[in-house]
Amino acid sequence: MRRVLPILHVLGLVVLIFAFTMLLPLGVAFIWRDAALYAYDEAFLITFTTGLLTWLFTRHNKRELQTRDGFLLVVLVWAVLPAFATLPLLNFLPGLSFTDAYFETASGLSTTGATVLSGLDTLPPSINLWRHLLNWLGGMGIIVLAVAILPMLGIGGRQLFKAETPGPMKDSKLTPRIADTAKSLWLVYAAITLVCIVALKIAGMNWFDAVCHAFSAMGLGGFSTHDASIGYFNSPVIEAVLIVFMLLAAMNFATHFLAFRSRSLRAYRADPEVLPMLGLVLISCIVAALYIWHAGTYPSYWTALRHVSFNLVSLATDCGFASVDFNQWPIFVPLWMLFLSCVTVSSGSTGGGIKMIRSLLMFRQSQRELQRQIHPTAVLPIKLGGAPVSNKVVFAVQVFVMLYISSILALTLILVASGLDLVSAFSAIIACINNAGPGLNQVGPATNYSGLTDFQKWVCTFTMLLGRLELMTLFVLFTRTFWRA
Repeated sequence: MRRVLPILHVLGLVVLIFAFTMLLPLGVAFIWRDAALYAYDEAFLITFTTGLLTWLFTRHNKRELQTRDGFLLVVLVWAVLPAFATLPLLNFLPGLSFTDAYFETASGLSTTGATVLSGLDTLPPSINLWRHLLNWLGGMGIIVLAVAILPMLGIGGRQLFKAETPGPMKDSKLTPRIADTAKSLWLVYAAITLVCIVALKIAGMNWFDAVCHAFSAMGLGGFSTHDASIGYFNSPVIEAVLIVFMLLAAMNFATHFLAFRSRSLRAYRADPEVLPMLGLVLISCIVAALYIWHAGTYPSYWTALRHVSFNLVSLATDCGFASVDFNQWPIFVPLWMLFLSCVTVSSGSTGGGIKMIRSLLMFRQSQRELQRQIHPTAVLPIKLGGAPVSNKVVFAVQVFVMLYISSILALTLILVASGLDLVSAFSAIIACINNAGPGLNQVGPATNYSGLTDFQKWVCTFTMLLGRLELMTLFVLFTRTFWRA
């Protein structure tokens, strides 16, 4: 128990900080006098009091977090915060079950964007804002935000940051101190979000929709204020703006920071993930548009290119916006889009999946093994961006990919065993573990996840959190070594 108390101390502080995020939708509800005006009072009070009491009762147990503390704390935070985030929804929608509310908030904070709610167009603005705020906070990770604040209170955060940060190379730093690194990332994240809001307003959205969809786009969360998602606007300009910012959000934010600091695009050229990501997306858009145009889905190639470009980029970047029901396209294209959601986004971005850097490393490793069949004694280092990658990183990537594929197979079989058809089950697990949102068939873009049973929703919720924590952070808790004194 003594080992757990310092973790509960930090968890209490994170919950305490999280309570203040409810003040933004509360302010919107108060200004606009919307129907959810009183949905946040009790929610804020419960969250604030729980966090404060936990923090106070364990205040004598604070210490520097160790590696195992970071793993456990990150898992606890991502499991506990969605529970508190359900309170405004449960207060305003009394018919909403806890299962549905937790699914919705876990989807928001994990930036999955899968929803069980309908009638989004008629929800009070503050409720819609709360959903999108969860997308935005989850995008960079509320843990990273906490890391920027905790050192001020005497609590170090390096192990917490390493457990939360996506990607295989967690030891690289932008600034000498971990808190400064977290602040730098959030500064870039907030700045690009602000530019996105202005761009969407200029493109034709009202200010409220612009804020909400900018939050979703930068968090790659995919929540919308409309049941028809981006199809509601039917605007090529809005779609083009969102394509740009979804791609920016799919890049490593450390690269954005370095480019901003140096006032140069050289950082993007030096990033080994940027060009492969953009190249893969561009080629996929051109070929997929040709495919569905040739199949007669759209009368002109340019119409096909418009719809394919937006929806393919949205799913490839794990955002999850939709402008049309791509479930009705020839099955090859939606399946290819789901595959792209596994491999496209960069490490250090707000997306999920295997990540481009792991994809590149696995490709280089396969090349090396094929060459070793011809030259068994040759020394063949793997390089990315001109720098050699240690075998330790390569082996870790191989283990990650094995766990990733095994998890997809196991969780898909669980959903199939529960009565869901294979295509819906497989696409739901792919979409959830990649934090991508819509799948196919029963969970396609024209529907949502409300038709699933409670058990199936909990499986999908677990899958979202598993994907958000990049598997290892969660699976390490199930090892005997972790709990050994």
